[in-house]
Amino acid sequence: MKRERMLASLEVQGDTPWDIIVIGGGATGLGTALDAASRGYRTLLLEQSDFTKGTSSRSTKLVHGGVRYLAQGDISLVLEALHERGLMRQNAPHLVKNQSFVIPNYDWWDGPFYTVGMKVYDMMAGKLGLGPSQSLSSDEVLRAIPNLKTEGLRGGVIYYDGQFDDSRLAVNMAQTCAEHGGILLNYMQVTGLIKKSDGIVSGVKATDMESGKTYSLHGKSVVNATGVFVDEIIQMDDPGAAPLVKPSQGVHIILDKDFLKGDSAIMIPKTSDGRVLFAVPWHERVVVGTTDTPLDDCSLEPRALEEEIDFILSTAKKYLTREPQRKDILSIFAGLRPLAAPKEGSETTSTKEISRSHHLRVSLSGLVTITGGKWTTYRKMAQDTVDKAALVGGLKTEKCRTEDMPIHGWLATVDYHDPLYYYGSDADYMRDIVLDHPELGKKLHENLPYTPIEVIWSVRYEMARTVEDILARRQRALFLDARAAIEMAPEVARLLAKELGRDEVWQKQQVEQFTELAKGYYLKD
Repeated sequence: MKRERMLASLEVQGDTPWDIIVIGGGATGLGTALDAASRGYRTLLLEQSDFTKGTSSRSTKLVHGGVRYLAQGDISLVLEALHERGLMRQNAPHLVKNQSFVIPNYDWWDGPFYTVGMKVYDMMAGKLGLGPSQSLSSDEVLRAIPNLKTEGLRGGVIYYDGQFDDSRLAVNMAQTCAEHGGILLNYMQVTGLIKKSDGIVSGVKATDMESGKTYSLHGKSVVNATGVFVDEIIQMDDPGAAPLVKPSQGVHIILDKDFLKGDSAIMIPKTSDGRVLFAVPWHERVVVGTTDTPLDDCSLEPRALEEEIDFILSTAKKYLTREPQRKDILSIFAGLRPLAAPKEGSETTSTKEISRSHHLRVSLSGLVTITGGKWTTYRKMAQDTVDKAALVGGLKTEKCRTEDMPIHGWLATVDYHDPLYYYGSDADYMRDIVLDHPELGKKLHENLPYTPIEVIWSVRYEMARTVEDILARRQRALFLDARAAIEMAPEVARLLAKELGRDEVWQKQQVEQFTELAKGYYLKD
């Protein structure tokens, strides 16, 4: 999957219309492009930055049915998500794995409630369940999570959900789409819509952010899958249209693995303000979050608010014997959820109450917009979107093929202790290169597992273009240890420059830009 070849395909296509043009390279956009290409539709995806630059790389790293949606009575969403969770585990086992979660119980009346609730959760998952839930004594809870506070601990419940690497899955989805003939371009910004004389959308105008070249790209159907930015595309279509999305910010902090001894995650179902808080093992670190803060403005690089960091720390301190301090935070990342904007006059003001279901709409011009939802249900969202886009574009009806489609990298057996496990079947090819060039297998930083071969592989086969693409999304260094990522940047820039044919000036600019960006991912001393 090379960007140069993808660009050349635009020239070959010329004025011949694409069947479906997808705007947006996050989970929903990539899922939609994969679904469309696998049905045989001529598919083009355009992303203004890098794939999953926004929300889709900043999740809690969970593939889940949504325990709290069960408590809210949103049964249909839970059923759909549990089904999709099972399919994700089946189709991308190198990236989606079983994770045990413990709900510690400090109130005597909560025990039966959560025990019964999780049994319902198991029952709804059916044959795609990941393991049976069961109630635990206080001793059993402490065996699972030895550094949980014991005062008032009455027991708990263990249940099973999925855990994954979001941006790595996105890269593999892009590769799978390309293998089915789809064309995908990062750093290609849509600047306008093309319309026929009758006002029907018939394509997009786009600019290559690397070369500055502009393109007029024609399509029978155009899909707006830009997450929190959907209203920007809607404004291109219908200036003055009411907002479709109300962004909500979710913040996570990363701590050392020692803060969560044992292999289980913690789920706190009721925090001081009614939110759910998770502490989840991930890449030998612990992800703790999240928050739910309404925002008015959207950004590709949202920043955590002080009160969000304080909330996560203060809540974690109530449960962990080793109480995390500000100095213990290795990285902080924030993401924006594209929640449905409340209707005028609605009494719903809390983002916690806004449905996480996805919303699909077609404008009078034929622009198809998909928003809402979550990572777990990306495949179903894509299926619904392509069904609608095919109808709008007058395309021949083709059946969805993604339900049992292996994602690039699929392996029958995965060794999660292998440092290259998340590359799946590609890892063997990478190891072959390292056999001939042992220096490519040496760690780039003593605190992280990443190696030069991963940088080279990501440039050659995963469309990485910048130091940030590598250290934030192809590897997860920025999210795991921001200071270490800054120290890795010069060597990553050197390897990138060699692969891409860039000069020393470019290298220096890349290091400076990444360093400035990464400063927003850790707290100053």
